[in-house]
Amino acid sequence: MSAETFAHVSNLVVPTATVIYALAMMSHALEWALGRAVVVKDAEVKQDVLVASGGEGVTAGAASGGTASAGVAEPAVPGAERMEAASRIGLTLTYLAFVLHLAGVVTRGLAAGRVPWGNMYEFSITASLAVAAVYLIFVQRYKLQWLGLGVTLVVAAVLGLATLALYTPAGPLVPALHSYWLVIHVSAAAISGGAFTIGGLVSVLYLVKARAERRVLAGGTMSASLRRLPSAEAMDGTAYKVLAFAFPLWTFGVLVAGPIWAEYAWGRYWGWDPKEVWSLVTWVVYAAYLHARATAGWRGRNAATIAIVGWFVFIFNFVGVNLLVSGMHSYAGV
Repeated sequence: MSAETFAHVSNLVVPTATVIYALAMMSHALEWALGRAVVVKDAEVKQDVLVASGGEGVTAGAASGGTASAGVAEPAVPGAERMEAASRIGLTLTYLAFVLHLAGVVTRGLAAGRVPWGNMYEFSITASLAVAAVYLIFVQRYKLQWLGLGVTLVVAAVLGLATLALYTPAGPLVPALHSYWLVIHVSAAAISGGAFTIGGLVSVLYLVKARAERRVLAGGTMSASLRRLPSAEAMDGTAYKVLAFAFPLWTFGVLVAGPIWAEYAWGRYWGWDPKEVWSLVTWVVYAAYLHARATAGWRGRNAATIAIVGWFVFIFNFVGVNLLVSGMHSYAGV
């Protein structure tokens, strides 16, 4: 196949993947809507919250003969079958979209004859692929189906922006980008960025679930969609595991491989370019998160707040600095 054919295939399957991610997002949105329409009995919800806060890691479903995996609730509530069906459809569509997304990234690289992250369009489709990949891996390991709405929303939005506003025809790299250290640098940054996104989304939902649990203990109610989430304590642990995985990868990719590539490209390891500065700021925020958990014993709301701040700093580093701030690593004005 010629480079033009590969480019045509990529230009076809990336928008198709975007549409399928959007359909997966709507399926997960339906899942949440069905759950919000059902309010579980106060006694059942309070039992779940009290058991979870006791650290036993089981749910009402487990008490009736089932088992809870990684703190995932499996409640017997009205409409649960429809919610599960919507969840399965959304996950299936996400897998399908991921396969097409991967094909689009690979054929883009084949069309360009190089790794597919030589411009903002290519980095956007590659970074969003990393988000989807990390999510699907952790779905298998930690049963994160409940995160599907947030993940598909982020990935569909990034791909839509890339396709409509950032598209650049495939072409050769500028000489400064011809280095295998760039491959290492960007690969590590994309994978860790995907994990930062997963950790940030989990932390957002942690705050929602923790607030709902406090409301239940005060005599309030909880919707079936929130009850299906793991306990706040389990979500706090999941966020920590994901971010603990991402941090050393970001450290190596951005603060080790990145400066080595910069020395090859521009003859200096560090130049306080805006991209370099905000990459360091991102590292500092996540270092503070892990340090606070390890030394001060921070859990829960404080840790989740730092994780969310770190995620927004990373997003600004990825979008704001690249598109709005002039610099050697930036596409602003290009």
